[in-house]
Amino acid sequence: MAGVRGSGAAAPERTGAALPARHLRGVVRHRDRGGVPVSLSSDISFPALTLLIFLPTAGALAMLLFMRGRPRAYKTTALVTSLVVFALAVYLAARFRTGTAAFQFQEQADWIAKLGISYHLGVDGISLVLILLTALLSVLAILGSWNSIKDRTLAFFISLLILETGMIGVFAAMDLFLFYVFWEVQLIPMYFIIGLWGGARRVYAAVKFFLYTFAGSVLMLVAIIAVVWWNRKNGGSLTFDILTLQQVGFPTGLAAWSFAAFFIAFAIKVPMFPVHTWLPDAHTEAPTAGSVILAGVLLKMGTYGMIRFCIGFFPEIAVRAILPVLILSVIAVIYGAAMSLVQPDMKRLVAYSSVSHMGFVTLGLFAFNQQGVEGSILQMVSHGILTGALFMMVGFFYDRTHTRLIADYGGMARPMPVAAAFFSLFVLGSLGLPGLSGFVGEFLILVGTFQYAKVFAALASIGIVLGAAYLLWMYQRTMFQQANEKWLTLKDLGAREIITLVPLVVMAVWIGVYPHTFLNMLHAPVDNILSQVQPYLDEQGGAVARLVGSLFGGF
Repeated sequence: MAGVRGSGAAAPERTGAALPARHLRGVVRHRDRGGVPVSLSSDISFPALTLLIFLPTAGALAMLLFMRGRPRAYKTTALVTSLVVFALAVYLAARFRTGTAAFQFQEQADWIAKLGISYHLGVDGISLVLILLTALLSVLAILGSWNSIKDRTLAFFISLLILETGMIGVFAAMDLFLFYVFWEVQLIPMYFIIGLWGGARRVYAAVKFFLYTFAGSVLMLVAIIAVVWWNRKNGGSLTFDILTLQQVGFPTGLAAWSFAAFFIAFAIKVPMFPVHTWLPDAHTEAPTAGSVILAGVLLKMGTYGMIRFCIGFFPEIAVRAILPVLILSVIAVIYGAAMSLVQPDMKRLVAYSSVSHMGFVTLGLFAFNQQGVEGSILQMVSHGILTGALFMMVGFFYDRTHTRLIADYGGMARPMPVAAAFFSLFVLGSLGLPGLSGFVGEFLILVGTFQYAKVFAALASIGIVLGAAYLLWMYQRTMFQQANEKWLTLKDLGAREIITLVPLVVMAVWIGVYPHTFLNMLHAPVDNILSQVQPYLDEQGGAVARLVGSLFGGF
């Protein structure tokens, strides 16, 4: 049977043999030179990624063993631990070498050798920017929850730290089994965060979140076993190493089914339409920190998985899937925005806006050009910052008013002018105002999509218009409508709350004014991704473009 990659006359020729996992220490496949693996040494002499991943777990264990009954001690421990993790992530970013697609700071050791499973970590520019986002939002989620969690506080902060371990592990794992372990690790603490500290319907929301995500995880596990088994059966080594498996040419049937299994698992996490229905309930019922982490990081695990596995393992199938993915993405953009427009609850409005914004991300990813893919990754970061900030603001308002219904607010700018100023900046950033982070990602995505499928770019633009409508409508009704007499004596944001929001303002302005700081980290790995896809785009992309043209009258 003809393989999707590496066999058949139409498939691109690979140079260099696939390397066994045990030979991959410090070796990274760089497709820009015909797929020949190259090495990139690191001058960091300590296991930085291991520390980055497991410091939160160590902090959680210290809290559990030594700090029972001392609420301030374990709050402080959680905050200090997350600050150290963030500082280490910034240190790695400062030592990171841009201009190469090679994975850096690699660590590898045999784990379950008989099954070809290794403890293999490494980061490229894509994973590093997401690790930075994770570390930052984890700090702010802890700080933002300082006084709002009154019950089972120790368990709450332990859950946040274990969740941080799982999220960073997902972005740093270079072994499929290790990736799956970390993917599952984050599921349990988020389930408890929603189910124990959420709103009135928290149990329903937590169970729904768990069932959706776990169903996707089962599909992913089946796909992982299938690709590893096929590689071993057909003369390859028994390995779960991601770099090795990316060099394998899978038969078309296996590739198609495995792509579908991976894609559904990641689409649930994004979430894409129509498997998005768990998200509004989870966001609405989750405590503020849960919503910040869920929107800011967990959704990005889905699009990250699409990049690493759906595109990295099965580039030909990914090209064949362009049209359905673009259609689903545009539906998500418009549907999410339209649903946001009719929500009476601020948190539910922001939740549906995430469906719309993440629709832009998948739209750009499957445009398969530099602007689209880089714009998507930048939009992932921007969405994490701005939507996380909006959830934080809603949480601060709720702590004072104990309501999230937009109709219950009005004139909040009078008693809370500082909060109104912060809120306005995050609203303007989310609707895509130039100079703030939301504009850059959406602009690049639309430019990239327009080059390939003009009609989808035009349809997605409707979502931007609707986004401005629902965000400004929410802001006007809460901040500037006739004042509700009940809120005139409310206290404005305190020092802790302002400190929590300032880093998000800095990041939103930084990305909006000078995005090259982050784009420079993305150029090489995105080039590497596109080099894998380009041969199949040359072969099939024209047919897809002609189909789009025939469906929409050549527009």
